[in-house]
Amino acid sequence: MKITYTGRQVELAPAQLKKLEARFAKIGKLLDGKREERDAHVVLSLERKTHTAEITIHYYDHDLVGVGNSADLFTAINLATERLEKQSLKARTKFRDAKRVPHKSAPEVETETATPAEGEGDSGEGRQVYKVKPAQKRKPMTVEEAVMEMDKTKDYLVYRDAQTDRVSVLVRRRDGHFDLVEG
Repeated sequence: MKITYTGRQVELAPAQLKKLEARFAKIGKLLDGKREERDAHVVLSLERKTHTAEITIHYYDHDLVGVGNSADLFTAINLATERLEKQSLKARTKFRDAKRVPHKSAPEVETETATPAEGEGDSGEGRQVYKVKPAQKRKPMTVEEAVMEMDKTKDYLVYRDAQTDRVSVLVRRRDGHFDLVEG
């Protein structure tokens, strides 16, 4: 990363410059890795015993700006670089996610294609499993109430048993009788 310093009544020591270059190397890796060289512009100023550090990096279509204020110069620079690191992480994840994940609208009912078991062969092609949201605040029922709840169009009913407080499934057989599966 190429760093340009502008000091308004402020000078940096060589040791401080070395620490800053290491910090900017980390930010440069966060933004682009080794692909492209970014430019950072650092403006250091002193006003009324308060040091201000403003760091600007142009990243694709917008600028990342970190500003830090403190009584100590190096603390102000650290605050600005920390803010810049947070912005660079956020910008990188936004850019990466926008480029890699296709945007799809989520339907109300999620569908998944069922895969056939080893013994079924290819007869399961095109079948789908629908995940349905559970009914809200349904009261527990007995087996007799569940049979009455099932009308002629329903082939099964999932309910909570009133006596055992377990989930049970009542399934209508082809001969008109019912199978009860208790959980």
